This record gives sequence, structure tokens and C-alpha cells, in this order.
Amino acid sequence: MAQRNDYYAECLVWQMFLDDTSDISDISTMPNVSSIPLPAGHALRKLGRDLALARRKRGISTADMATRLFVSRDTLWRMERGDPSVSAGTLATAVFVLGLHERLANLAAPSSDELALSLDEQRLPKHIRRSRAR
Repeated sequence: MAQRNDYYAECLVWQMFLDDTSDISDISTMPNVSSIPLPAGHALRKLGRDLALARRKRGISTADMATRLFVSRDTLWRMERGDPSVSAGTLATAVFVLGLHERLANLAAPSSDELALSLDEQRLPKHIRRSRAR
């Protein structure tokens, strides 16, 4: 029981830290602890907010969107809040319903992977020597 109380105390400390340092206003609507890195959590919350905005701009109600995704409205709301437990399939379907699937298809495209391109450049030989003709 003491370990559980320590766990929750640590979660509260992190939440207070995030409240002071984060520009995300809906941090209290998410579970206290996540198994994903903090930057990934921030990215999921931004993705969720962006999907919610895209849905509203298209005039799609939460009930209609949930029906199109074959999920409950509660799952839709969790997705729009960036809950990491929402399946990747649900996210992909939402992106498709909103007509944004080309962006998803190119998310990890090698041509836009700056780190990989930089590593490739570093691996290039410094000098190229001609072979001697015999």
C-alpha cells in the first residue's frame, strides 16, 4: 500500500510540474501517468486537438464521427484529448474520415526524415580514390 501511495504522490508532483511548465491547458483531463515519453504525449494531445478542430470545421458531430469510426463517443473524446490508449487503427480511420490520410501515409517518408538524411551524409566517404590502371 505504501508503494501505491508513493506512486500517486509522484504522479501529483509531475502533474504540478506540467501545470507550471506546459502550454497544454487540458492536462488535468488526461490520466496522471502515461507509459509514453512526455514529448510523445504532447504530440498526441496536439494531434487530438487538431483532429477535433478538423472534425468541427467539417461540421461532423461527435455522434456521427464516432459512428464512422465504429467506436463509442467516449473513445472519440479520449482520442481528441490525446489518450495514448486509443488504438492506432482508430487514429488512422479518423484521419481517413477527415480526408487527411495522405499526410499519415507520408509521416515517416524517407525523403522527409531529416535525421536519416543527415546520417547518410555523414557516412559518405571523405575522399574517393581512383584505382590505378595496370
